[in-house]
Amino acid sequence: MTSRFILILLAAFNLQAAAQDAPSVQTDRPGAKLLPLPKSDDAFHFMVFGDRTGGPPEGLLVLAQAVNDTNLLDPDLVMTVGDLINGYTPTEQWKVMAKDYLDVMKGLKMPWYPVAGNHDVYWRGAGRPPQEHEDNYEQTFGPLWYFFEHKKCGFIVLFSDEGDGTGEQRDFTKASNQRMSESQRRWLAATLAKMKALRHVFCFLHHPRWVQKTYPNANWDDAHGLLKEAGNVRAVFAGHVHRMRYDGNRDGIDYITLATTGGSMPGHFPEAGYLHHMNVVSVRPEGVKVSALPVGTVIDPKKYTPELIAVVDGARALPLNMTAAPISINASGNGAGLVEFKITNTLSCPLELTVTPDVPAGEWISTAAHLSFKLQPGETKQSSFSMIRVQQGFGDTLTAPSVEFSTDVLFEGLRIPLPARKTAVPVRLSALPEDFFKSAENKALSLDGKSAIRVDAGAGKLPDGPFTVEAWVKTPDGSTNGDIVSKAEQSEYALNVAGGVPGFHAFIDGRYVSAIGSEVVQAGVWTHLAGVFDGAALTLYVNGKKAAAAAAAGKRGVNPLPLYIGANPDAKSAPTQFLTAVVDEVRLSSTARYTGAFEPARSHSRDAQTLYLFHCDKLLGPFLPSDTPDATYGTVTGKPALSAP
Repeated sequence: MTSRFILILLAAFNLQAAAQDAPSVQTDRPGAKLLPLPKSDDAFHFMVFGDRTGGPPEGLLVLAQAVNDTNLLDPDLVMTVGDLINGYTPTEQWKVMAKDYLDVMKGLKMPWYPVAGNHDVYWRGAGRPPQEHEDNYEQTFGPLWYFFEHKKCGFIVLFSDEGDGTGEQRDFTKASNQRMSESQRRWLAATLAKMKALRHVFCFLHHPRWVQKTYPNANWDDAHGLLKEAGNVRAVFAGHVHRMRYDGNRDGIDYITLATTGGSMPGHFPEAGYLHHMNVVSVRPEGVKVSALPVGTVIDPKKYTPELIAVVDGARALPLNMTAAPISINASGNGAGLVEFKITNTLSCPLELTVTPDVPAGEWISTAAHLSFKLQPGETKQSSFSMIRVQQGFGDTLTAPSVEFSTDVLFEGLRIPLPARKTAVPVRLSALPEDFFKSAENKALSLDGKSAIRVDAGAGKLPDGPFTVEAWVKTPDGSTNGDIVSKAEQSEYALNVAGGVPGFHAFIDGRYVSAIGSEVVQAGVWTHLAGVFDGAALTLYVNGKKAAAAAAAGKRGVNPLPLYIGANPDAKSAPTQFLTAVVDEVRLSSTARYTGAFEPARSHSRDAQTLYLFHCDKLLGPFLPSDTPDATYGTVTGKPALSAP
């Protein structure tokens, strides 16, 4: 038993030692997780370019971009699938097109291999020789069919535009022109035999002859039988149709058709297979992966120099001086306003600016669909347009218009679009119907913890000195938290509940002073809360009775932020500390209204000291009007509702 136990211990020790000796990343950190090394087999990748023909001369620019992309990826080699040039001409024009193509492909830093397509060999015009451009092609580009080996893999190039051997003008739509000749078939069989020991074999031709609907008379089944019998052919690549297509895996062989690399297309619709791209083929001993890479999507990180980044950051921070007086909306819902803007290009390179009014269809119209400008360094542009609300009434809401600014930075040979900036155009209510408040039903404002009323009070609406803020509130439970009326952000004042306990706070003489009640307000019951500052003290009244007081004297701190009903403004004027409760009869007064116990009125009235009085009975679109002579109002944030009191 002892010897057996020792043998078991030795075996475990050997396994542990073997695990420690296994290849892994190197470190001097003891006890850390061992990380495996990546594969070290004989892997490589190559690219396949699609057709270049049928499109405008600008297609050569697409091809040039593909060459740049490919050099960044640095594959071992590049294959093509034919139709390198537009062709269909006599020799003189043919040679000019060939030179244009070759001049671009000279930019590749790795070998590339041609495939002949119908555009490359078809002759149209006087003096047509029996073999058309076959001689020109082979003397300029290379053999019509050939093979080579690379890293234990084989590459076979076939010629799918042989014609029928009669010397008649070639046309791939003819039944007799869709067949592989017996001589090329025999060459293919012999070539596959030579490649029998290779890991993977790839085949390239121009026409996807396996698509029987397009080539009903092709004898591709014979060729496929040879590829299948070889046992190591992994994929066949073709072009011609200018649309990406995958015809599945047949007997272990993928049949793949490329779209274009600079050729003609009905439009750029990648999801439908229409795009300029290259195929990337990754080859490992155990298998092959093929992916499509759109031309122009390979990025050289070396272009992101500190100088370029500085210019882009400068463009993003460029001030857009837009002036827009608030659009005045009347009680019928109609209104108009002028938007003016001015921009100066302070950068060292040109900019392209597009200004687009964003107006909801059917509700607003603009006198300009968009305005576009190109600004040279130091140049200033300015313009304007009008926005008009044409919808009658308000319905449930009013959508404020906005203006979107899109900027492109123009470097030499490079355009960098920046994120668009959108600026809202302010909308204000200009007047109310005379009977607006008299015709309102008795309602209250129901807040859901996500909604509030924003009142753009500014810094001078409430003068320094005594004031009163008051409201009726009905909380859903005894633990309610949130601001009832607030303009507090390191200044001003707030009336709130915290854990159901009411409080009144004001920023006096450089600090917050608070008068906080001692009892939770009764849930589900209307409670009147009033905060009074008389110049010497803060007093909180609950249902007309004094609930708390705190000495306070001095100047009140002010801010330019909005006042909120049902929330508190943060430093950027956004609402926080939302309230879930029902609120009614909110009034802000520039006087200390209460000096002792009183009977709260269920409906307040205005007087000379009333700054805001929100009866909360009626909305006008997104506005909650104030019952004051200056037609002030609050604007809805979220979706508050009006409910029975």
